[in-house]
Amino acid sequence: MGMGKSRLEAFSDGVIAIIITIMVLEMKVPHEASLAALWLIYPVFVSYILSFVYTGIYWNNHHHMLHAVQKINGPVLWANLHLLFWLSLIPFATGWMGENHFSEVPVALYGVVLMMAGVAYYILSNTLIKLHGKESALAKAVGNDVKGKLSVIAYALAIPLTFVNRWIGLGLYVVVAIMWLIPDRRIEKVISS
Repeated sequence: MGMGKSRLEAFSDGVIAIIITIMVLEMKVPHEASLAALWLIYPVFVSYILSFVYTGIYWNNHHHMLHAVQKINGPVLWANLHLLFWLSLIPFATGWMGENHFSEVPVALYGVVLMMAGVAYYILSNTLIKLHGKESALAKAVGNDVKGKLSVIAYALAIPLTFVNRWIGLGLYVVVAIMWLIPDRRIEKVISS
């Protein structure tokens, strides 16, 4: 017997909204009214944009995933909290990376957070599929989840490559974000058919 999913959706939406709010509040306004002063904080702004996109991608996919299921259970609640834990670290990793102008260690930590969020999303997805069965709409939509697995592999490669050249790691994070920005209509197609 499963529970209703509305509280989980509302809680997750609230946490994600707070994550975005914390990220924007971390951006400090320059004390000088010049383009030169604005230029000095460009790494903070660029890291914010990347993290905003990632947070939006997770919110969008989380919404679609929960739309494809009818119920949740205890393991789903814990798997969702696991995902929210890693997402809640994005503001810290974002701030550290931006404040330190994309230095290697902060960029690598950012990759660890992204990788663990990807792993947590995979766990949540599989926990929901286990609850609903292999013939469920979600299971059919997710399939082998090649995109999700490739993302985690890209993060795992980006972390050590950051120490070779920080722009390689950062570039891989951008490539994965672009890959997810291309609309993923798997769940919508399964639900509408």
